[in-house]
Amino acid sequence: MPPAAETASRPSRPRLRAAAGAALLTGVLFALASRLAGSHPLGDRTRNIVDLGQQYLPYHAYWRSLLLGETHGDLFLNWNSGFGSNFLGDLGTYLSSPFALLVVAFPADRPELALYVVTALKIATAGAAMAALLLTLRRGPWPLAALLGTAYALSGWTFNYGAGVPMWLDGLIAFPLLCLVGEWARKDRRPVLGPLVVALAWTANFYTAHMATLGAAVVLVLRLLTAEDAPAGTRRAGLAAVLRAARTVAIGLGLAAPLVLVVFLGTRSADPTPPTAFAPAAWTEVLARFLPATASVSSPALFVGTPALALALTLPFNGAVPGRVRAGWAAAIVLVTLSLQWEPTHLLWHAGASPNGIPYRQTFVLCGLLLTAAWLSAAGGVPRPLALLGGAGTLALLALGAAGSVDIDRWTYPAAAGAAALAVLAAAAALRARSRPAGRLLPVLAVGLLLTAQAGETLVTGKRIEERQLAGVSWSPRIGPWHTDMAAAVAAHDAWPRHRTDPGEVPGGNDVLLVGGEGADYYSSLTSETYSRTLAALGFGYYAKGRHPVSLDNPVTDAIFSIGTRMRSTPAGPPALDRLPEATIEVADGPVPPLVTVRPGPPAVGPRPGSAADTAFARQERMLGSRVYEVPDAPRRTATADGSALTANCPAGSEVWFWAPDYRGTAALAGAASAAPPAAFAGKPPSVRAPMRRLGTVPASGAVRVELTPDPEGRPRPRLPARPIGCLERHRLDTAVRELTATGATAVRTTGHTLTAELPPGSTGTAVLAVPRIPGWRCAAGDAPPEPAHRRLGLIAVPLDGRATTVTCSFRPPGLRPGAAIGAAGLLALLLTGLLERRRRSREPAGQREFTARAPAARSPENTPV
Repeated sequence: MPPAAETASRPSRPRLRAAAGAALLTGVLFALASRLAGSHPLGDRTRNIVDLGQQYLPYHAYWRSLLLGETHGDLFLNWNSGFGSNFLGDLGTYLSSPFALLVVAFPADRPELALYVVTALKIATAGAAMAALLLTLRRGPWPLAALLGTAYALSGWTFNYGAGVPMWLDGLIAFPLLCLVGEWARKDRRPVLGPLVVALAWTANFYTAHMATLGAAVVLVLRLLTAEDAPAGTRRAGLAAVLRAARTVAIGLGLAAPLVLVVFLGTRSADPTPPTAFAPAAWTEVLARFLPATASVSSPALFVGTPALALALTLPFNGAVPGRVRAGWAAAIVLVTLSLQWEPTHLLWHAGASPNGIPYRQTFVLCGLLLTAAWLSAAGGVPRPLALLGGAGTLALLALGAAGSVDIDRWTYPAAAGAAALAVLAAAAALRARSRPAGRLLPVLAVGLLLTAQAGETLVTGKRIEERQLAGVSWSPRIGPWHTDMAAAVAAHDAWPRHRTDPGEVPGGNDVLLVGGEGADYYSSLTSETYSRTLAALGFGYYAKGRHPVSLDNPVTDAIFSIGTRMRSTPAGPPALDRLPEATIEVADGPVPPLVTVRPGPPAVGPRPGSAADTAFARQERMLGSRVYEVPDAPRRTATADGSALTANCPAGSEVWFWAPDYRGTAALAGAASAAPPAAFAGKPPSVRAPMRRLGTVPASGAVRVELTPDPEGRPRPRLPARPIGCLERHRLDTAVRELTATGATAVRTTGHTLTAELPPGSTGTAVLAVPRIPGWRCAAGDAPPEPAHRRLGLIAVPLDGRATTVTCSFRPPGLRPGAAIGAAGLLALLLTGLLERRRRSREPAGQREFTARAPAARSPENTPV
């Protein structure tokens, strides 16, 4: 190897070793923590807590199917969910990480294993990236860098938040990578690679990339102010570095714009969640989260390991580190910690909107700063005894201040004390090795003790957090026979696009993404307000404050949305943490109109709020175009021993349906031989809306008595609509279906994001597609030019003039065209940057380039190797 190349390769070898060591150690410890917790796939218990089972697992299963060409839709449109949803927006929210492509390497019935491997690889990559960053910031022993990289990847934030929200792990990777980009900008290096890294970070997950970018900006400012090789004294050099960093970020954001802009506009049209007022956590709870085995979603997860935290706390007392480094990093850590607790900076971290749920999603940045401080203090050798005492004393005060926190676990103080004891032994061995530099046993012993302390505490933390989460939050069962049997049944009966097939309720959520079909179930951060409000008005239920509409087993809405095959499943027992019961599946086929029907007149308007027509029953009739219900006026309400009862009169033989979206309890039809079992309602406004339920058949007397038994946790006197009872007359519905079928489309064809319907000659009025009119649809009748689709009661509508015999509608995600234009401009800027850099380097004297390649790094207290 030529001397210049040999010299240039030396700095990269420790980084490669540290990155590889951190990745390996992180992966092993993460797997061991899963095994200790007994979670799948290394145990029997489900790990599908909250949205991991409801959203992220189904999306990864669907992503595999789409990549293998097994779905009806494409990258633009998902025909399976939400009666037709914006898939590119969901892709950019949940699936745009390169790691998500790995799902194709796993069998269709093992999506949980695929997602676990993706999660583990992301966490290991974050550890490797942080280890490489640390050795870039300052020379030091690569084993220590690997250990601190592992501490970053397996922080409390990862176990408590990131492992359950795999998309956020891309931000965990992005932070050290973007800090490297800042270093390149500071040193005027890699002007082409830098924007590509920024683009990758923002494409993988723009939400946490925003936080990582802010954190990297903090690190860049610190490096400009404190690094030993910072530009000597001129503001011009520092300003130039800042401008290079801004250019890098601007080009990277431009390259990511085609996807980021689609997600941004999708968020603007999404069903809004109730505004959240930020309430800072008590400082006792904040201090407790630095300690092991603590879990909470209302305070910042700051655990990085007692040994690593102790090293970080030695920095202010470590006289071997230059004063401006100590002052700058200590001040930055304090200010960033305070920024977690102040509402204006809280909003800045979260892109201007206080999130529902976890309010401290940016905590991984502070964890990274703490571990960087630990590296800066220890990279030049074990801190002196005075610095160690200062760090230990500060740590003791922190642990004392956390006493009494509700987040403290029975394992917290024992685990911290054990790790601290091992860390003290490691420090003693390292100090002894300093006075006897010829021996190798003591340094190895010190590293081993430190590794044991950090690893043991991490395993305890991972195990306890997972156990506490399963005990305290909602969870979904593992994939099992219920899912696989339903998927087989759906595949055997799917007749798309002749009509839809709805799998009904399958445990987990986002059913159609797991088992197939074209049902109503849909859960996304981008669930359109149009879709959510349209279904809620028709009597559908929802979870997640409207962003998770669920299927409604109702023959009128089946006719409206052309659901010709409906699956109903009866489980053998309740789901458990370690198993999913088998279920009996019933397949019900029935005649329904085609996906495209023709209605007389122009698109209709909705009923006046508060009027007699402002009920779910009346809205179903308006959307169907026929009267099929008898709705009694103001049923009489009387008190009973267990709750209350509603009495009314309906036509004999009609079906009784009960609509009470805010009600929590059971409702039963009394005094009827054909009454159904009591129907459960789980309304809990504003987060949960109960769907309409069938109670049975009206007896020959025509008398209807609905007995209500409220849940003890619900309202003592439940709030009900003025007209909660509707009696469906099936013969009227059958007539309406025949009429809509006779005048509707004679054939319907769909491609990835386009629907074409052939209509009877001479059709006039309005063609109505059983598809929600979400933003992005454009339609044309016959040979007319496409234009933005009209709306009829929330569905796509196309005016007809009697001459057109076809209707064609196509979906393009909003923001795609301007995003593509911005992306093209970003690509042009990147190419221009590369061209200018190549020209600059070609003009550089050969001797200067050779000197730069050969010159060793400057030796200073900050970068002197151990």
